[in-house]
Amino acid sequence: MKTKELAVQAKRASRKLATANAATKNRALVAMAEALERRSAEILVENADDIAEGRRKGLSASLIDRLLLDEARLHGIAASLRDIAALPDPVGEVIEGWRTPEGLQIEKVRVPFGVVAVVYEARPNVTVDAAALCIKTGNAVILRGGSDAFRSNRILAEVITGAAIEAGLPAECIQFVASRDRGVLVELLQLRDQIDLVIPRGGEALKEFLLEHSKVPVIYAAGGNCHVYVDETADLKHALDITINAKCQRPGVCNAAESLLVHEAVAAEFLPVVVKALDERSVKLHVDARTRELVGETDVKVLRATEKHYATEFLGLEMAIKVVAGLDEAIEHIAKYGTGHSEAIVTRDLEASRRFAEGVDAAAVYINASTRFTDGGVFGFGAEIGISTQKLHARGPLALRELTAMKYVVTGRGHVR
Repeated sequence: MKTKELAVQAKRASRKLATANAATKNRALVAMAEALERRSAEILVENADDIAEGRRKGLSASLIDRLLLDEARLHGIAASLRDIAALPDPVGEVIEGWRTPEGLQIEKVRVPFGVVAVVYEARPNVTVDAAALCIKTGNAVILRGGSDAFRSNRILAEVITGAAIEAGLPAECIQFVASRDRGVLVELLQLRDQIDLVIPRGGEALKEFLLEHSKVPVIYAAGGNCHVYVDETADLKHALDITINAKCQRPGVCNAAESLLVHEAVAAEFLPVVVKALDERSVKLHVDARTRELVGETDVKVLRATEKHYATEFLGLEMAIKVVAGLDEAIEHIAKYGTGHSEAIVTRDLEASRRFAEGVDAAAVYINASTRFTDGGVFGFGAEIGISTQKLHARGPLALRELTAMKYVVTGRGHVR
């Protein structure tokens, strides 16, 4: 099918989906969960082929982990569909209402965008999450996944589309772009008459590509160059636990920490301990001269950090470390290298935590907690389509409410102006 025809069909379906009631949409989501479980063996066969090809191409361990589906992960995806079905439907919600001096009744109401195109990389779960969130919010969705997960994305889209149709939703409300050709993606990005919003789910390179080529408005859920800053009053046990968790618990995701900043007052005590702990977990370390000096001659191999390392989202077991003079330098460093995703401070000083929270420009700021918590499910939003690192119109986890626009419904009694 030609790209424009696919988008035209999605636009047509979006008008029907916008008026679908909550019961029908929820029934479709539950049917999709059941279909995933019923056809799990087929899905895992296709995913195994993607994994095998990825290994032949030399993809990193963290990228293979992103690609991987197994019974447990499929069960989690199905569970998230049921969770979304159980959430309140945002469509039609009256955000606020008032009466004007002339007697007009004005209501500000949540409505679907229309057609949302989601462009994502090696994460097959996004196929289901994006479709589910769009259906719940009355939006038709066009799915364009990365080539590394092509087989997995295709079978997942086939399974959930069939279930949605059987549940009574319009046949074209979920559209999968069955092409690995980037030229097809560029075509898609020109269709501003058919597509209302584009959401990239991937790294900075994907975000920049879409911002350069898209004629459709873009809300980017892009990369995370996240930091942990250990302040001079930090509980160093907490600082160690938070650093290890933020870096190592799942290093290939956007809310993993990529740089560690340590106040010079605690650097001599903390750095040898944290460097050893990171090294034991096979983390490759790029450090400044002060860190190298404080760590001293040990069995731990550390590499000299450059500007490039502080600016890099490693998405793997790799981290940059720097000693800073204090809170102000930490905030300046984050402002220079951060991507506005998630930033953490470890401190027992209330004033330092306040200044960090106010001074750091990011979608999520953590005080004495790991950056790994930036997640729609953890925040209580259900699944999310990504973490927005921009400010218009949404920031942080892009969940149900963030996938709606507003309209004003104005009621009069023969009013004229």
